[in-house]
Amino acid sequence: MMKNRTVVVLGLCGLASSAIAQNFTLALVPSAQTIDTSAGAVTMTVTVIGDADVGEYLLNGAYGIESNNASVIDMQWEHADWSAVHIDGGYAGNGNYNQVIFGQAPVNFFPPPDASLLGNPVGAFRVTIAEDQVGQAEMSIVPGDPFTLETYNWVTGSLYNSNDGNLTLNGTTLTFVPAPGAASLLAFAGVVITRRRR
Repeated sequence: MMKNRTVVVLGLCGLASSAIAQNFTLALVPSAQTIDTSAGAVTMTVTVIGDADVGEYLLNGAYGIESNNASVIDMQWEHADWSAVHIDGGYAGNGNYNQVIFGQAPVNFFPPPDASLLGNPVGAFRVTIAEDQVGQAEMSIVPGDPFTLETYNWVTGSLYNSNDGNLTLNGTTLTFVPAPGAASLLAFAGVVITRRRR
């Protein structure tokens, strides 16, 4: 009799630990990490990928972007095609973007679109970098309110959101390279300084 009770208790402990271990991720994936702005302002794409270890589909969420970098002169958000509900908070300037909201309503008779399966984009930013920039911009995701990411299991109808688990926000670093003439000038200046010291 005691053996059966132990098995039941261990089984319940296993269920509890699996319910607690819910991991959610939003990651920024740029179309290019190094941007040459010597020929003028450059617009590139930074895609936001959503993933989790619970649910099957990306359902809802909210997030912002922060870089605090004046080299970024404009940003425009594009929601994923599967998102039926979307609210755009708009560009806040200085490489920052106000909260955006994306989402779809759960469908009881048909599964959500395949494009909303875990590991797919929840949206993207078109980021414009000013001409002749040198340096880096570290872009990070700002958690949303009331939660950052929610997923959906179509078979069971279960909803899971990032407030009930571990949320990982993976940012990215964009590197701006100088104009070829500026790079040559910097290299020449380095040679001159080295020769003067000898």
